[in-house]
Amino acid sequence: MNVPQTSTIRSSLPFFTLSVSFLLLYYPVVVKLVQDWGVDDNYSHGYFIPFIAAYMVWQKKEELAAAPKKGSLWGLVVVLMGLAQFALAWAGSEYFLQGTSIVVVLFGVVLFLWGPASTKIVWVPIAYLAFMVPLPAILWNKIAFPMKLFASKVAADAIQALGYTVLREGNILTLPNTVLEVADACSGLRSLTSLLALSAAMAYLASMASWKKWLLFLSAAPIAVVCNVLRLIGTAVLARYYGAVVAEGFLHTFSGWAVFILGLAMLAAVYTLLRPSPQTQ
Repeated sequence: MNVPQTSTIRSSLPFFTLSVSFLLLYYPVVVKLVQDWGVDDNYSHGYFIPFIAAYMVWQKKEELAAAPKKGSLWGLVVVLMGLAQFALAWAGSEYFLQGTSIVVVLFGVVLFLWGPASTKIVWVPIAYLAFMVPLPAILWNKIAFPMKLFASKVAADAIQALGYTVLREGNILTLPNTVLEVADACSGLRSLTSLLALSAAMAYLASMASWKKWLLFLSAAPIAVVCNVLRLIGTAVLARYYGAVVAEGFLHTFSGWAVFILGLAMLAAVYTLLRPSPQTQ
């Protein structure tokens, strides 16, 4: 009478063991991630990423239930690769590689416990977790610097086209009555990371052709750039009349939220254009 129960316990033992080991190993990393989300506005969206990934998996629950459950020993190889990445990153105090090793280890665990079929179904939600890990500062700066130079140039050209006098030197915009510096926070990279995370989720969950999914995902990049340039133009024009105060404090924060909402609206518009009509579904 107790055989089925014993069999269930034995079959659950690998999952339980790996889960406990995973939690013990990555607890400090997860704590650091949560702390970063709270203090780094560039990654405040990190709070939502695990829940969105979980919802992605939930949406595939019927496919997962029907998939053959045949674990693969290759999963252990992937787990060991992830653990090696974690160990090297920990030894070198490289936080980004510690965080992204979570993704590698989870891939391996799923492959080992449930096999290739299940892994194929959930690989995107697992990979999506990478959006919650802050980029290394050196990589962030390498991306942010050319972005703010590009935004400064386009904004300066647009301001001149509107009939205003402006002199650009790198990321410095000099107006007749004030000087504006396009800082890293105004590079548009913050909006880009958030919009990419959102567009990736929208593309994955949308019922549309693969090329449309990719187009929706990639549209986040030009949308973020356009919104940031519009923010710089608006700030410069207002600064021409009211001074640099419009680029500071509450007004600066408010303009950031305003253009981000505009970015969300533009992303929603792209989704609406790409979504199949009811007649073609």
